[in-house]
Amino acid sequence: MNWLYVVLGALVGAPLRYLTDRAVQSRHDSVFPWGTFTVNVTGSLALGLLTGAATAGAAGQELRLLLGTGLCGALTTYSTFSYETLRLAETGARGYAVLNVAANMTAGLTAATAGTALGETLWS
Repeated sequence: MNWLYVVLGALVGAPLRYLTDRAVQSRHDSVFPWGTFTVNVTGSLALGLLTGAATAGAAGQELRLLLGTGLCGALTTYSTFSYETLRLAETGARGYAVLNVAANMTAGLTAATAGTALGETLWS
């Protein structure tokens, strides 16, 4: 039954990732991958909130599988982040490639940390 929770979450997360990426990227006239950055930071915040809720005892295994593994797993995308970073470097936009790595790591970790603290506070 656990696999069903993961599949249901991914059924929402994957199209949400694609649609968010396209909507955000279409609003920026830049080679920087703003769409992927947005879904990764948003997913990190959501996973942090879920982690905080789980730590406080407010999120059971089913919810963690549905939202954490399924939704957030399909929403965020390390492979696209890696590919876009490589493409930036290969096309001569090395500054953007470095910025992409630094921004994703810094903002993602910050969002996850803030989400966890907020989740623990909300559900404690």
